[in-house]
Amino acid sequence: MTWLFLAWILIPMDEAQTDHLRAYGVAYHAVSEGVEAYWLLNYRGGSFLLAERESVRRRCALKGVTCVQISDAERAQIEALIQQRNMDRVRLEKAPKVAVYVPPYFEPWDDAVTIALEYADIPYDRIYDEEILRGVLKQYDWLHLHHVDFTGQFGKFGMYAAEKWYQEHKQVDERLAAKLGFRRVADLKLAVAKKIKAFVRKGGFLFAMCSAPATLDIALAAEGVDIVDAFYDGTPVDPDYQKKLDYSKTLAFTNFQIFPQPFLYEHSDIDVTRAAAQRGPDTYFTLHEFSAKLDQVPTILTQNHTRAVKEFLGQDTGFRRDRLKKGVVILGEVVGTEEVKYIYGSFGEGFFSFLGGHDPEDYQHFVGDPPTDLSRHPHSPGYRLILNNILFPAAQRKDLKT
Repeated sequence: MTWLFLAWILIPMDEAQTDHLRAYGVAYHAVSEGVEAYWLLNYRGGSFLLAERESVRRRCALKGVTCVQISDAERAQIEALIQQRNMDRVRLEKAPKVAVYVPPYFEPWDDAVTIALEYADIPYDRIYDEEILRGVLKQYDWLHLHHVDFTGQFGKFGMYAAEKWYQEHKQVDERLAAKLGFRRVADLKLAVAKKIKAFVRKGGFLFAMCSAPATLDIALAAEGVDIVDAFYDGTPVDPDYQKKLDYSKTLAFTNFQIFPQPFLYEHSDIDVTRAAAQRGPDTYFTLHEFSAKLDQVPTILTQNHTRAVKEFLGQDTGFRRDRLKKGVVILGEVVGTEEVKYIYGSFGEGFFSFLGGHDPEDYQHFVGDPPTDLSRHPHSPGYRLILNNILFPAAQRKDLKT
């Protein structure tokens, strides 16, 4: 009789997986418990290989995640295949400490990242402007921004000015700005944006969706320039605002035109929402394939069981290709159009990754719509992109190839 030593647990991430999204939570908790863990890039959809532990098997069973016990000999066969093909193995060393930028008031929309974190059972902290200005970002490895307006225009939701939620939003931010010594909300948000940029420069990882990517860069470029209409802050826009923008201060975008008109929903021409909406809900964006051995960071960020992901809209649905800075890497795009959906770049010692759109499983999410129930979408490729970003800081940084 031949005895096989079952030393490893394989969590497949191809079509054999029963819950792709909760698998990330299993991997996260294994790493946090000190279990030896690897991300097998491009192997069966980006599978996870974990040292055999009863706690891992128990969590898989509890969360409905498919896992397979394999021997050391079977692990060696997998690693031999990885060496031969466009695949690689990355050690997961440290469970990242996660923060999500969340305001202290009710918002009539959900945040896809908090939904993903809670469904996958990955712990996170909620922080806002005061905590960031106090310096808490140094405690975190990863920060998420979602439906945020760093320009001080309150999301350009002027059409909802009579709504209770909008009035509370405006009052809270105005009081907070005054408390912290800022004349305008736009000045407060700029200070926060600069702290976030410094967080990335010092080695942090920033992931942003929806309106956050563009408004972050707009705020940075418009430092010292009034781009906020009197409707929002009582002071007029600088008539020369466009000429005074400094694109050298931004992370991802350049040469964009901004739209200060108070009732025009778009912030700038970075966004492609109008064209995307005309293409309709049957549109897909395509994830690029990278060399797993030479370009590990973009490979990690695009791990999936499919290369075609359904389009979804947002205040900023995607990014115009000609507005990207040199060096920004395109991870996903709507082929044959100007729309770039998913990008990443490095800045200083850190990284940023931006994904257009609001909710990967709700094509057109309206104000007041209920949050997405991920138990109905356990195989969502769009939500997998979010979770790739969350788990990315766990990877062994010193050996990663960008």
